[in-house]
Amino acid sequence: MGRKLPNLNSIRAFEAVARHLSITRASEELNVTQAAVSHQIKGLEERMGVMLFRRHNKGLLLTKEGQAMTRPLTRAFDIIADATNLIINNEVQILKVSMFSSFAAGWLMPRLKSFYDRHGNIDIRVIVTSKHFDQLKAGDVDIDLRYGDGKWPQVESRKFLSEEIFPVCSPKLLKNGPPLTSLDDLGHHVLLHDNKDIGWKEWLDDAGVKGIDHSRGPGFFHAHLTLQAAALGHGIALGRTPLVSEALKKGDLVRPFDISLPSGMGYYVVNMNSVTSKSKIRAFTSWLMEEVRIYEEGVSSN
Repeated sequence: MGRKLPNLNSIRAFEAVARHLSITRASEELNVTQAAVSHQIKGLEERMGVMLFRRHNKGLLLTKEGQAMTRPLTRAFDIIADATNLIINNEVQILKVSMFSSFAAGWLMPRLKSFYDRHGNIDIRVIVTSKHFDQLKAGDVDIDLRYGDGKWPQVESRKFLSEEIFPVCSPKLLKNGPPLTSLDDLGHHVLLHDNKDIGWKEWLDDAGVKGIDHSRGPGFFHAHLTLQAAALGHGIALGRTPLVSEALKKGDLVRPFDISLPSGMGYYVVNMNSVTSKSKIRAFTSWLMEEVRIYEEGVSSN
């Protein structure tokens, strides 16, 4: 049996109006008149026997039926666009992605080959970001893998990784150094510091540990340098789940204690609202979410 589909022009007109909640903006996108768009919407509503929009003095609102149709249709049109772009736009596309160097080194780099295996026509440019300059807002990158609480105005953000914090050290330090049988034993070890908002003071306070001088020990501006120092046996660092998963898997770092504390922070895919339709951004985001799923399944099985 063939598929029972409504007129595809009417479906395309509906999806555009639903995204913009504006017949004017939809007509501009589709390069047809507003009257043509209105005619397509009216015909679709008559065929389906339901109202898809409600009109009010500030514009359009989707009805319950209209809301149910919008997301699947947008996803379907995105898939069609991506499929045709693979053929039509066979040239290599550049995708500029900003992130902290610690996340790039600790989580992204071990997984990036699978993206190239799947999307050979997209080259990633990893741009190291800082807290003091918004490269996404400046237009220097297409997408930002941002660390924080998710509260950023005028951007579209989607959380993809949570974070827990716990002490880590080298296996040799655990075996040959002073005992690490309880958190109080941290007072007999060198504490290594990074530039994150949650450091040893906050972690020890949350863990209820008193009497340890949390200010002592060397510090490093980048978290991956702190973790490298820990792997070399220089002391004990605070590990963050996404940043130490590979080092723990390879045995470069170990956890002397079972305790983990949630930080309340996480990692987000962030882009400007105006560019979410770009197929290369959708391709990267879809791949990233799949890698997160695989990663979280591995974490939960350990």
